[in-house]
Amino acid sequence: MFLKLQAPAVAQPGDSLSAVGTPALLIDLDAFEANLQKISDFAAAHGVALRPHAKAHKSSEIAKRQLAAGAVGICCQKLSEAYPFAAAGIPSIHISNEFVGADKVAMAVELAAHVRLSVCVDSVAQVTALGVAAKSAGVRIDVLPEVDVGQGRCGVNTTEALLELVDAIAAQTALRFGGLQAYHGGAQHIAVHAERKVAAQRAAELASHYVQALHARGINCDVVTGGGTGTIEFDAASGVYTELQPGSYLFMDAHYGANQWTGALRLRHSLFIASTIMSAARAGIAVCDVGLKGLAVDSGLPRRIYWENDGQEAELRYTAANDEHGVLVVTDTMPNTMRELLGQRIFFAPGHCDPTANLYDEYVCFRGAQVEQVWAIDARGLSR
Repeated sequence: MFLKLQAPAVAQPGDSLSAVGTPALLIDLDAFEANLQKISDFAAAHGVALRPHAKAHKSSEIAKRQLAAGAVGICCQKLSEAYPFAAAGIPSIHISNEFVGADKVAMAVELAAHVRLSVCVDSVAQVTALGVAAKSAGVRIDVLPEVDVGQGRCGVNTTEALLELVDAIAAQTALRFGGLQAYHGGAQHIAVHAERKVAAQRAAELASHYVQALHARGINCDVVTGGGTGTIEFDAASGVYTELQPGSYLFMDAHYGANQWTGALRLRHSLFIASTIMSAARAGIAVCDVGLKGLAVDSGLPRRIYWENDGQEAELRYTAANDEHGVLVVTDTMPNTMRELLGQRIFFAPGHCDPTANLYDEYVCFRGAQVEQVWAIDARGLSR
């Protein structure tokens, strides 16, 4: 006979913050709501649509709040990732990535029966496969050719290739030309503000070149979508982008926090990992309970650590991430430091929010010292 055992919830609304189990992924609601409103207001003031990228948070609860604040829809990066958002009633989803294969086409057609779906292409073969399947299923899909505006990854890089894609879309009765995808991911983390501005302006110039090529053929291009958290101020002012796709703005992870920002768009860290110091047996070294299974390190190790009880920066330096352990160097040399560290709780902002969120089942949302809500990360692990 097998016992039906289930691990206890990491937190419940009404819990004190100090009672939250660790590791846990936390959202400071005051900072989160301020970031949400600031970017929503900024987009509205510049007359551009906001289509936030849900790959940053992977939570339909957050997507609902983005739409309530004025977003026209969301982006997903993978087709499977879009399913929880569609099931939650998000009406407009843009797959800002190419896909290929019968299984992927089948997912796109299924999604299109429930939401207004738009997708990206950079090959005629992608257009043809999607068009045939969409016609057979009786659905209509908006298709946006992706143009390379500096990333050097996906997307066509000649007007001839773009026009070939547009003609291929026009030949498919179940497809509709939806505009252009023009995203330069490499510009988002250029730390120096002036250099980031130059890269963003160059991307906008390249996107404008493709729009003009379409106009010369008598093709209207009502949507140019792209941009991100790092370049949003330049993209909004470009006069080229009609729709912006920031994702990390809600959280401001440590990597984005290292950028230079102007005062008007200075956002707050709202995403934190809560951890407990689980060992302090060696002089000068402490070990916390967050390692590689609770923290993405592609953007580096945590840069600042804070005590949970008072929010003050701790004299600790995160130096290594193992599977389940985070190694901390103790820079405070006061007597009895090691004895006092065991069991202490710490916070730190992850370097990269997107893959970190993918490691957790829920966000524990707090205000002050109390848990207010727990939101499911219902699109985690969906990478097909």
